[in-house]
Amino acid sequence: MLRPVAYGIAGVLAIAVLWELYKLLGPADGVVIGGLRVLPRTTDLAMPHVWEMAARLLEPVTSSPSAKPLWLEVLLASLVTLGIAAVGWLVGIVVGFAFALLMQRWRLAEWALLPWIVLSQTVPLIAFAPIVKSWGSRVEIGAFQWADWMSVALIASYLAFFPVAVGALRGLQSPDRIHTELMHTYAASSWQTLLRLRLPAAVPYLIPALRLGAAGAVVGAVVAEVSTGLQGGIGRILIQYAGQASGDPAKPWGPIFGAILLGLVAAGSVALLGVVLKNYRRGEDNA
Repeated sequence: MLRPVAYGIAGVLAIAVLWELYKLLGPADGVVIGGLRVLPRTTDLAMPHVWEMAARLLEPVTSSPSAKPLWLEVLLASLVTLGIAAVGWLVGIVVGFAFALLMQRWRLAEWALLPWIVLSQTVPLIAFAPIVKSWGSRVEIGAFQWADWMSVALIASYLAFFPVAVGALRGLQSPDRIHTELMHTYAASSWQTLLRLRLPAAVPYLIPALRLGAAGAVVGAVVAEVSTGLQGGIGRILIQYAGQASGDPAKPWGPIFGAILLGLVAAGSVALLGVVLKNYRRGEDNA
């Protein structure tokens, strides 16, 4: 358990070292190939030092005496986005798994639905998010009214359901024919076969799918916050601080670090779930 953490820390340190090496040795105007800049400029405005970005996190957001430290502002915004992404992730799991069950049960449903499920991921979120917000604002069922954060959660679930649907389908179809025939000889129903055979066999496929879905939910939530203008989340302050980069170049990196932390927390949470289900992830014994 400690080895992956050590590797992760070593990876972060390696990125910081590469950042500083490129800033020290790279050309001031960046690397330009064929008229296109493929690597950024090495000026302090474009690439602040790592220690400057870290120090900026400890400073107040503004010069106001009541201003919070930047790290606290980023943390609070990250928690808002994390909560919305978690809702989207759960919705994505339910929808994705429902599609997987339907496609596993009927081959005709797989032929009909799977191409459209794949095609759905080609829709640009930046264009799709405002439409979802516009549709959601018109939803009124009795006393229920659609909140803006629900549009963001829906976009997050839109990215999360795809890997879950594909991974769950692959996992549910993974048992060997000899095992399914054995369940038939026991007169097991389709639901008993699902619970006793297909679900345990699907765990090695579901864990990576859930991890990808969690990362997709975070990306979808951040992009949707930017596109819909939702206040309080990490996506909104990312755009807000980016507009202040000319006078405070280290400040926009605070919400960027927060978005990275969100992805790590989301993937790490699913990794803990994998530890709980480790007994179902073992390979078949060669007896």
